Amino acid sequence: MSDTPNDPERTEAFLRLLSEHEKKLGIYVTGLVACPQDGQDILQEGKIVMWRQFHQFELGTNFAAWARKILFYQILAHRRKSKRDKAELLSEKMLESLSEEAESAIREQRWQKREAVLKQCVTKLSEDHREILLMRYRDESSIEGISRRTERTEGAVYRLLSRLRKNLYQCVEKELEKA
Repeated sequence: MSDTPNDPERTEAFLRLLSEHEKKLGIYVTGLVACPQDGQDILQEGKIVMWRQFHQFELGTNFAAWARKILFYQILAHRRKSKRDKAELLSEKMLESLSEEAESAIREQRWQKREAVLKQCVTKLSEDHREILLMRYRDESSIEGISRRTERTEGAVYRLLSRLRKNLYQCVEKELEKA
């Protein structure tokens, strides 16, 4: 396989790898950035850098680790550019520590285990409550929209979602302690 930027096989390999890891890379970035929109911007910029540097990537090695390293440097660059944002209170050392913890969690598959346990806990909810969670998090429905569809007040929807999140968190923690 050639290393030229216009090599169709190399382009396809990049697109396949990026597509396979894109969701987890997004989670990685949003876990290290305070503002979700900044996270999206960093991820988009990072994808461009990844594409430009893909000729240096050795196929068959760990694409996700390579991509996360690029994204980490994109986060640092973004922080330096946006000193205006007072919400970014983490030091570079703390950000590095969080990044290392994320790498460790990925290696140990803690997120996958947590996600599997969360799915189990969701199945324990009533059908009505599962449907409300799906409206909010899968369909990204607004509180107002859920309120109209379920004929509940917006306040009741907020309170219910808060209770469901708390109960799911407790269920996940309890199940992980057993394991």
